[in-house]
Amino acid sequence: MTVSAGNRLDDAPLSRFHKKLALYSSGGPFLDGYVLSIIGVAMVQITPQLKLSDSAQGLIGASALIGIFLGAFVGGWLTDRFGRQLLYTIDLIAIIVCSVAQFWATDPVWLFVLRLLIGMAVGADYPIATSLLAEFTPRRYRGPLLGGLVVMWFVGAAVAYIVGELLLAVGDDGWRWMLASAALPATIIVLLRHGTPESPRWLANKGRTEEAGAVLKQVYGPDTTIADLPDEAEERENVDLKAIMRSGYGGRMLYISVFWTCSIIPLFAIYAFGPKILDALQLEGGLANIGEAMITVMFLIGCVIALLCVNRMGRRPLVIHSFIWSGLALLLLGIFPDAPSGVIMTLFALYAVIIGGTQILQWVYPNELFPTEVRGSAVGLASSASRIGAAVGTYLVPLALTGWGVGGTMLAAAAISLIGAVVSVLWAPETRGMALHEAAALTPRTEPTGRPANV
Repeated sequence: MTVSAGNRLDDAPLSRFHKKLALYSSGGPFLDGYVLSIIGVAMVQITPQLKLSDSAQGLIGASALIGIFLGAFVGGWLTDRFGRQLLYTIDLIAIIVCSVAQFWATDPVWLFVLRLLIGMAVGADYPIATSLLAEFTPRRYRGPLLGGLVVMWFVGAAVAYIVGELLLAVGDDGWRWMLASAALPATIIVLLRHGTPESPRWLANKGRTEEAGAVLKQVYGPDTTIADLPDEAEERENVDLKAIMRSGYGGRMLYISVFWTCSIIPLFAIYAFGPKILDALQLEGGLANIGEAMITVMFLIGCVIALLCVNRMGRRPLVIHSFIWSGLALLLLGIFPDAPSGVIMTLFALYAVIIGGTQILQWVYPNELFPTEVRGSAVGLASSASRIGAAVGTYLVPLALTGWGVGGTMLAAAAISLIGAVVSVLWAPETRGMALHEAAALTPRTEPTGRPANV
């Protein structure tokens, strides 16, 4: 079968270049999971040494999330304006510098500021790396490769807990080594990313057709030309950043922001204060550590299962069922906070496995639903919006545990997940099997109708 010019790139085979790009792009999610999770272990030592109140604990736990909110929006705008390649390594250099500086933090304010800056750099990488990967990846592999990035978030989280537990043995300064340790993987990722080409779709969109053609030949072979890029001009209808909040793209942005927010608030709260939550559920000492490790493994398993389902099951059914059943697991934790430890760990494990569907779609949906010229800005804006809720939720966790108890806190988390389910039933689109420019087009196939459709 002859592949048409417009579909040659979307229907290309998966190459070594695509696999390497996916691996290098996964460095950002790995660092995100590492940075946000290791603070949970470090807080065991930080809290008594710096004499932190519940409010101060919440602020330090949420500081990186606040930074991600700022960095994702700014990074999205910068990558649409100046390209994906330039910023692909600069953001990681900032993570290296600020991570090392945490070693000498002497007060809560200094620690908050440094983690805020790290969060900004991590947030900037979201739209940069995912836009680059989405614009190179063939349609058949786009969902699994983009969704696969979130697996590295949980790998980063798992590594953070292992490193954190090992460094606790260093003594009272163990937390300093924990927070500074993020510089090591960041340095490795910077070196790996060096030499990655610019997105030919972005180059062509900016009128730099000769450069786009050179990249196409480098990646896809000497017979590939600029004519093989899908023509997005008819689909995008002169969209700019303001158009994200207008017409059909406004609806998409609203859905992506709400879905992403509902997906990550319970998860980030669990990761930032996992030991404290498990202690409140009467899983103390060794059981709490085992429970934390088990939950991380279950998150990983859930994401792998979701990756196998994203093309077979479709995006829409996956996100709806993921929200519903994970929300029910949290609901049962809230209703029965005094259940036996085996029941508690089972419910946490069920939540962790089932929520994998929404986790991988955080990386798939935003990159599929917006055109090239605003893809980075759209991903950044959606990520920023979700981090507002995540930061507020993380800040409130220690206060909620004190004021409402663990049962009330889990009920609130369940309510957030079930809100995500309702919103997804109403608005979640289906983009399975579409070329990138087709998924981004304002057509009835991908537009939310405001009415329940097939689940």
